[in-house]
Amino acid sequence: MKKLLAFYLIMSFGFLLAQSTNEFAEDKNDRDKDEFTFIGYYFIRSEASNVAPTNEFLKGQVVGRLFGGNTTVTGKKKLSSYTEQRFIPLIAYSPRLFDGWAKMRMSFEFDWTWGDANYGAGGNFGGGFGADFVNMQTQNLFIEFRPQKNLFINAGLTRLFDNINVPSYTFTNVLVNTGYRLAFWGSDATGIASHYLLPNQRFKAGVYQLYENNVDHNDDVIFHEFDYEYDLDIVNSIGFSFWYLKDRANGEGGVSILGQGLSSGLSNYNGVFNFNFGNESYKADVFWLGSHFHGNPLLNQGRFGYSGFGIMNFGSAVSKSHDVDIMGYAGNLRLAYKYGKNSNDFVALDGVFSTGDTENIEDGKYTGILTGNNWTAPGAVFFSHGLYLLLPHGNVVNRFNAAVIDIQNVGYGLTAASLTGSYDIIPNKFKAKIGLGSGLSNVSPFEGGNMVGSEINLNLLYRPKVFMDLELHLAYLKLGDFFDSPLLNGDRTSRPEDPWTAFVTMKWIMF
Repeated sequence: MKKLLAFYLIMSFGFLLAQSTNEFAEDKNDRDKDEFTFIGYYFIRSEASNVAPTNEFLKGQVVGRLFGGNTTVTGKKKLSSYTEQRFIPLIAYSPRLFDGWAKMRMSFEFDWTWGDANYGAGGNFGGGFGADFVNMQTQNLFIEFRPQKNLFINAGLTRLFDNINVPSYTFTNVLVNTGYRLAFWGSDATGIASHYLLPNQRFKAGVYQLYENNVDHNDDVIFHEFDYEYDLDIVNSIGFSFWYLKDRANGEGGVSILGQGLSSGLSNYNGVFNFNFGNESYKADVFWLGSHFHGNPLLNQGRFGYSGFGIMNFGSAVSKSHDVDIMGYAGNLRLAYKYGKNSNDFVALDGVFSTGDTENIEDGKYTGILTGNNWTAPGAVFFSHGLYLLLPHGNVVNRFNAAVIDIQNVGYGLTAASLTGSYDIIPNKFKAKIGLGSGLSNVSPFEGGNMVGSEINLNLLYRPKVFMDLELHLAYLKLGDFFDSPLLNGDRTSRPEDPWTAFVTMKWIMF
C-alpha cells in the first residue's frame, strides 16, 4: 500500500512539473500596428410628436428653439411621424514611417430622413426612392502632431469644445459632464489647438478662424482659447479658462441666408440674443473668464460625484449709434449619487443659471451671456441634463429643438433644474430611467411671465449586444406663461399647445 501511495505522489509531482512548463503557452505573434483605424457611429430614430416646422424649406434640418425663427409649432391636430438616420465614420491614418509622430484624422456625416429626397445634392437630405443623393458632409479633417507622448497639436478642421481633454481620446460622457459641458462651445472649427499633459496638470491653447470672408479685408471672426486644469487629488480637479472672440465680420458668412453674429437672423433662428444693430456695421470684442471643477462625475470612484462651472463674459459691441457694454454670468452644478451596485443605479440633480437682460441694448448694456450659438447653428449643445423638450436632447439627427435651446434663453436668462433617476433592471442589459425638470426665465418678456415650463420623461434601454442600444423615449412639456408673450410663441394670441414626443432609437458604435 505504501509503495502504491509513493507511486501516486511521484506521478502527481511529475504532473505538476509538467504543467509548470511552457507546453500550453499561447504563441506570441508580433503584429505591426494598423495604419488605419476606424470607428463608426450608426443611429436610427423613429419619432411621433406634435412638433413640426411650417416652412417647407426647413424640413431637412430644423435647429433652434420651439416657436422661434425655425417656424416650429405645436398643435392638437398636428402629428409628425418620420424616421431619420445618421452614420458618422471616424477614420485615422498613421503611417508606420512616422511612428506615431503624425496622424491624419477625419470624420464625415451622412444624415437624412427616410424617403426625403433623391438624385440631388446637399447636406441632411437623401433617402428617397432611387437614392443617389450627394450628401456627405465633412465634420473634421486635421493632422494630429504628437512630437512627444504628452503633447498633442491638432491643425485643420477640428473640434471646438469647451473642455480641456483631447477630444479624440475622450469618451463623450466625459466631455458632456466636465468642463463647461459644451454649453458654450460644442461644434467644429478650423484652427490650431494644442494639449499639453503633465502629471496632475493639463494645458490647452488654441486659435480658430471661425469666418474668413474676404481675405484682403479685416472682416474675420477669430476665437482664442486658453484652459488649465489641476488635479487636487486622485478624485477632485479644478480648472480655469480664458477665451477671446474678435468679431469684425458684421454678420458676413454664416449659416445659409441667416448670416452669423450678434445682429444676424441666425439669433432668432437659434433662440439667442439679438443686438439689433439694424444695417449698421459693428465691431465686437467678447471675453469669457471662468472656472470649472469636478470630482468623480461618472461615479466610477465612489458613490458621490459632482461637476460644475462658473463663468462671466464681458466686452463691448460698437456700431455707429450704439456702444454696448457686455457683462453676463452663468453657473452650473450637477450632483450625482450611486445607490446600487450597477453602473446605471444612480440619481442626479442638475441645475443651471444665467443672467438675463431687461432693457435690450437701449441702455447701452447687455447683461446676459453669449455662446457659440451666436455664431453658428448649433455652436453650443448643452444636452447632458436628462431632459428632452425643456432643454435639448442629444439623440438627434436633423431636428435639434427645445423650448430653451441655449442657456442664454434669448437673452432673458435661465434658472433650470432637472432630477433624473435610473435603474438597471437587468445589469448592463436593460435600464429604466425617469426625469423631471422645470425652468424659469430670469427676466419676463413683454406680455409674458417667468415660467418656461415643466417636463416629465421616461427612457427604457435594452442592449442586445455590446455597444448596440435599442431605446424608447417619451417626454411631455407643460408650457408656462413665458409663452403667453407673442415675442416667444410665434406672434400668437394665446399660449401654444404643450409639446410631446415619443421615439425609438437604435444606436451602434462599431470598431
